[in-house]
Amino acid sequence: MADSASKNKKLSKHAENKWVILALLALAQFMVVLDVAIVNVALPSIAKDLHFIASNLQWVVTGYTLTFGGFLLLGGRAADLFGRRRIFITAVASFAIMSLFCGLAQSETQLIVARALQGLAAAFMSPAALSIVLSEFKEGKERNMAMGVWAAVAAGGAAAGVLLGGILTQYLNWRWNFFVNVPVGILVVFGGMRLLPHKIGEENRKLDLDLAGATLATTGLMSLVYGLSKAPNDGWDSLTVQGFIAAGLALLVVFLLNESRLAKQPLMPLEIFKIRNVLGANVAFVVIACTLFSMFFFLTLYVQQVLGYSPVKTGVSFLPITVIVGITSGIVSNLVGKLGYKPFMVAGPVFIAIGLFTLSKTMKVGGDYWHNVFPGMAIFAFGMGNTFVSGTLAATSGVPKHFSGLASGVLNTSQQVGGSIGLAVLSAVAFSTVKTELAARTAPLQAQVNGYKSGMHVGVGLAVFAALVVFLVVKNHKVDASEAMSAAA
Repeated sequence: MADSASKNKKLSKHAENKWVILALLALAQFMVVLDVAIVNVALPSIAKDLHFIASNLQWVVTGYTLTFGGFLLLGGRAADLFGRRRIFITAVASFAIMSLFCGLAQSETQLIVARALQGLAAAFMSPAALSIVLSEFKEGKERNMAMGVWAAVAAGGAAAGVLLGGILTQYLNWRWNFFVNVPVGILVVFGGMRLLPHKIGEENRKLDLDLAGATLATTGLMSLVYGLSKAPNDGWDSLTVQGFIAAGLALLVVFLLNESRLAKQPLMPLEIFKIRNVLGANVAFVVIACTLFSMFFFLTLYVQQVLGYSPVKTGVSFLPITVIVGITSGIVSNLVGKLGYKPFMVAGPVFIAIGLFTLSKTMKVGGDYWHNVFPGMAIFAFGMGNTFVSGTLAATSGVPKHFSGLASGVLNTSQQVGGSIGLAVLSAVAFSTVKTELAARTAPLQAQVNGYKSGMHVGVGLAVFAALVVFLVVKNHKVDASEAMSAAA
């Protein structure tokens, strides 16, 4: 009887603790999401302080997203192999240390390397945290509630990032965008050591860690992006540019060979792409992420360097994106049960293209927010709101159970990798245009604006391509409300 009472007491205490554990894990995820958004507003200040070459500035974003996306699937596999608790605590500690190094960076190279290592830590931290949530909360109402909290925190991180980044940059220093992670990381590490049960994520020795696959994919992407980033300064005919692009493509081909034939347990089993909706949705998300990352990058530089906005004013000016995306996603999640997800998934990229085209036509030197930024940005955000829920449903619903976790991981990877490649391509186009314009004696600010416009024109073409892919490849299905709400999360 005493043993039974003791056991019940332990179960009761764990039931109470798991909501505290959720708060702890959500705080870690908040850091990951925050760090993608918070840096954008600080980019002009970072560039000025560390004397960045204009075409290299995108690496502050890309260095993080490339390693994050490239090692995300490996991070999930490592958590299952070595234990979720161990991987989570180690990754959070590494993330905090790399955040400190980012804040202390004295050169562009130091910052980019620290950002890449920070993204690597995030790639192990995020899937480990989510897998702990899924293991702690039973399927059904309890898990849905936990995932709702998780989603709200992620959305809050994106919204808070642009505003907090502006406040920290303007009133303290851009370095505090990174320093802020350090005390939070320490809190999460000590909380995790105290609260997370050791049984979480018992080691699975049957798994094989496809380190070769992750390394090939990430180094291939980095080589490709580096080659593209050098093009504005060295020229497209440069041996350095052509060499790195060729090496990147070769490494990616070897990655595909490794995944299809060499790896015992491939990081990304290619047979998942035999499912039409998984293929169509991921191709579309790669392309859409290209435009999303680039739009934020160009607009951040435009409103601060051309319109003369302060970092705080810049952060506030981006908040309507979060509101419009949130409202639109909620409406779409209620309508997909009646109409299916394909109509919204086609409409999303079309509105994204219209938004980018509007921005490219209204953006000018001496403009203002309400006439030259908000209209195009609002249309773009409406397109993103249509895309997020519908695209997630297309990529994950109806997938065989043994592929469900992989499908979600591949989708997240597609977004990060697509954003990294897109930012490199569109930045290369933009800064090549700026260089040409300056050589033709165009005024510097006008040359800068013309560069952003040329980058956005490429983005318009990419968004139209995404809409065509969805129209031709994705099959429409109606889904129930619970699936739609899960996708909205």
